[in-house]
Amino acid sequence: MSEASAESLKKTPLYDLHLTQGAKMVPFAGYEMPVQYPSGVKTEHLHTRNKAGVFDVSHMGQLRLSGDGADHFLESLVPVDIVDLPVGKQRYAVFTNDAGGILDDLMVTRYADCLYLVVNAACKEQDTQHLQSHLPEGVTLERLNDRALIAIQGPMAAEVMQRHVPDVADMVFMDSRQLSIDGAPCFISRSGYTGEDGFEISIPEQDAERISRMLLDHPEVELIGLGARDSLRLESGLCLYGHDIDVNTTPVEASLIWAISKNRRHDGERAGGFPGAVKILKQIETKQVETKRIGLIGSSRAPVREGADLVDAQGQSIGRVTSGTFGPSVEAPVAMALINANYATLGTEVYALVRGKKLPMTVSKMPFIEQRYYRG
Repeated sequence: MSEASAESLKKTPLYDLHLTQGAKMVPFAGYEMPVQYPSGVKTEHLHTRNKAGVFDVSHMGQLRLSGDGADHFLESLVPVDIVDLPVGKQRYAVFTNDAGGILDDLMVTRYADCLYLVVNAACKEQDTQHLQSHLPEGVTLERLNDRALIAIQGPMAAEVMQRHVPDVADMVFMDSRQLSIDGAPCFISRSGYTGEDGFEISIPEQDAERISRMLLDHPEVELIGLGARDSLRLESGLCLYGHDIDVNTTPVEASLIWAISKNRRHDGERAGGFPGAVKILKQIETKQVETKRIGLIGSSRAPVREGADLVDAQGQSIGRVTSGTFGPSVEAPVAMALINANYATLGTEVYALVRGKKLPMTVSKMPFIEQRYYRG
């Protein structure tokens, strides 16, 4: 990397902390981000599954929508029920375009005075413009550029958090609250991107390193890099935007029908009214799609990476792998793929082409491991 391009990369408020912890830094979505620490990706992955890991996700976009009708406005851009989202609850949503393709996926929280959005790092400029270009009078969009975002994930995350913020004890999956940690006003949601119980915490940037170090002071907690974040989310069947889903995939093709609220579908009280609704709702009704996002488990030990072509027994091309790795918890190669819908039935054997070899893989249900979100 040239010096100029290295200098143009942004740094998160936790950049110095990563360096002191021996992180290997890489460019990611315009930021210098930690891909791993000295213990390595596999150790970090298993530590998160067994204890608790802290992730720096400050590269994500944090936005605030406020004003009369902010909920109706946002609902006009997503196939999700925002109007009836209760205060203190968070919901997964997707921005769609007129062709039904996915522009980005995001998390939406309703607080008493606003809607708080977390969008993907690589999409935050376009998402902001997308919102801005449709913004009605009386609704305000703010970028929360002065906040860091971290996640603490794993079976011991709640115990650690309760030592500092006892009020999180009665939160369940997708609850969200404004609470203080050691005097810093935070937005805390019980959610995450690993399939484990845990919390995502938005912190004023000047308090981010102090609070992260406070969590890391607990013997159960380690810093975890992007490498393990990727293998954790993949084992948990969670999409990565720009890889498993993009503008060429509808939510139905992406196997995200669950993310299209019942009252936004045909015969729902607020049916349609979002970009691409005609195509998306027709796909749901007819159950007809040409391609589908599916999970694959490999029969050999060799990992199958993103971009590998998929063929049938006769060698005919039927799809491609969109994410793939060796799953440390599954102890087998796991992958997501977009595949010809005729081959999407569970148990179907397909073949991934890796360095000229045909590696057998089986279409499998996702998540590949049990999700352990805390639902009370």
